[in-house]
Amino acid sequence: MSAAPLIISVQQRLRDAGYRDLATPFRMAGVEFQFTGAMLGSAGRGLDLILLFDTTTGDFGDRDASRIRARVEALSRALDITESRYVITSVLVGATLVDGIEALSDTCRVLQVENVALTSDVAIAGGAMLQQMEDQIRVLLPLTLPETTVEIAGGLAPAMDQLISALPKSVDTAMVTALIEAAQRGEEAVTQTAGLLIAAPLSAATDGAHS
Repeated sequence: MSAAPLIISVQQRLRDAGYRDLATPFRMAGVEFQFTGAMLGSAGRGLDLILLFDTTTGDFGDRDASRIRARVEALSRALDITESRYVITSVLVGATLVDGIEALSDTCRVLQVENVALTSDVAIAGGAMLQQMEDQIRVLLPLTLPETTVEIAGGLAPAMDQLISALPKSVDTAMVTALIEAAQRGEEAVTQTAGLLIAAPLSAATDGAHS
């Protein structure tokens, strides 16, 4: 059965963000697991295991919250058995499921991508619809700031400048700028940048003490 257009759109957006497809069915601890879609993160998100469920027209029990929960819990137990450190995120795409979803959140992170208008070529219909879909999976995406300009101090300035200008004067704006730019490259880049920023003044102080 071919994937629904909204599932395809979510998968493509995640690929653009650095995720890669995991072929299904796959085996874990000797048990075979079948999902509508599965993806793995990369770099700083390398332990992310994304499961996609088509809650509108999907197979494999995707339209039944209790069956989704049972499958995710079984996979979670299999990961525990193999001492895997993968962190599961279940993305429910399509119709909103109510019963059982709260219980599912005890096992993994749960994101809901509600139905949005799609064009015939499977693209999200317009910028507003793209924004709606991205907002619902934002936690999985790299941090980005809009390029739009805003009025500030009587003139127009990029959103980044607006953010910097709103910070207290005691904040090191150069450090904030560096961290925001690093965030666009992922969690690992943020960690490395923060380490360098913290180490720089310590190194300078040490060099000064020895001079």
